[in-house]
Amino acid sequence: MGINHGKQETRLPGRLQRLRLGMVGGGDGAFIGAVHRMAARLDDHYELVAGALSSDPARAASSAAAIRLDPARSYTSYVDMARQEEARADGIDVVAIVTPNHLHAPVATAFLEAGIHVICDKPLAISLQEAQELAALAQQKNLVFALTHTYTGYPLVRHAKELVESGALGELRLLQVEYSQDWLADEIPAAAAAAASGAQDPGALGWRSDPARNGPAGTLGDVGSHAYQLAQYISGATPTQLLAELHTFVPGRQVDDHVQVMLRYANGARGTLWASQVATGCENALRLRLYGSKASLAFDQENPNQLWFTPQGGQAQCITRGRASGQAAAHATRVPAGHPEGYLEAFAQLYVDAAAQIAALSGGQPLPDSSRYLTTVKDGVSGMKFIEAVLRSHAQDSSWVDLPQ
Repeated sequence: MGINHGKQETRLPGRLQRLRLGMVGGGDGAFIGAVHRMAARLDDHYELVAGALSSDPARAASSAAAIRLDPARSYTSYVDMARQEEARADGIDVVAIVTPNHLHAPVATAFLEAGIHVICDKPLAISLQEAQELAALAQQKNLVFALTHTYTGYPLVRHAKELVESGALGELRLLQVEYSQDWLADEIPAAAAAAASGAQDPGALGWRSDPARNGPAGTLGDVGSHAYQLAQYISGATPTQLLAELHTFVPGRQVDDHVQVMLRYANGARGTLWASQVATGCENALRLRLYGSKASLAFDQENPNQLWFTPQGGQAQCITRGRASGQAAAHATRVPAGHPEGYLEAFAQLYVDAAAQIAALSGGQPLPDSSRYLTTVKDGVSGMKFIEAVLRSHAQDSSWVDLPQ
């Protein structure tokens, strides 16, 4: 690739060749690593050729063998991986980062410095400063930095965004978003928590409950950031002020497991956000409702093939994925009407758009317009601004605070 020093020019615009993909994290038992691998394979734009799947040599080797990686390209150090892959003529074009949160920034920095594109799991980092430094470095290196906010890959989420951009809702008045789960409603035994989080030490509590590895935001960073990002993504609106309260219901837990936020917007609109992982009976209930002066939208992630649109004074309309008109939905759709598309396809759409942007940059072409809805490092910076504002409001006895613009 022309952008990566020492590499051959191999990527052309138009029909995409497979990109050489590396992965950091995602070893045996890690849920999200397997999801990234499936997403990358779905549309045949990537080939996984290298990985630092674990810092533990035995686990790294067994994880690499399980997915048939060349042992010579199985690493235990992401620093070694970045340096050695940069030096190879057939080195990786892009790396997927699926580590615990505290490693996102240092791993991404190592690969950006090596001239390698990045696809990173969210949240982007554990502090706003880290996030801003990553954004600046990606811009300086002119590299794609995709952030996997999965739910933005759904066809009807993109159709909803397109509807808002067209003015179909009129002026935004009210915004309500929630993300509720119950998998942390009970105290989780150490071994189960470790398995759920992909922790290398099965005797240790999973990294998601460890502030040193997860960061200071628990549920706030895990699913609250998804709720905030989806609301901002579809509405196109960023709040100017917020008031927030964090709470931890399970005794002994070191990070929050519940968050509720009030939002104010520059045009006078008002919003609410709540996210909880102790909401008994909830599986993965991410829901968004937007109310404008002309119409409203409602989306439920557990029913992603339906979008409700209701004009003021008119009848509620259920838009199904196969019947949504518009380029945004069509670009993210793979199968005919009546055949449901779900979580893995949405995840894969982010990989499709990242591949298109990488191919364009490699060929010296402008980024394709069809990929414009890809979530990137900029979304990650915005998310960290939100997280830090929530933490600041909570620390100030749930007072109103300004959200940096």
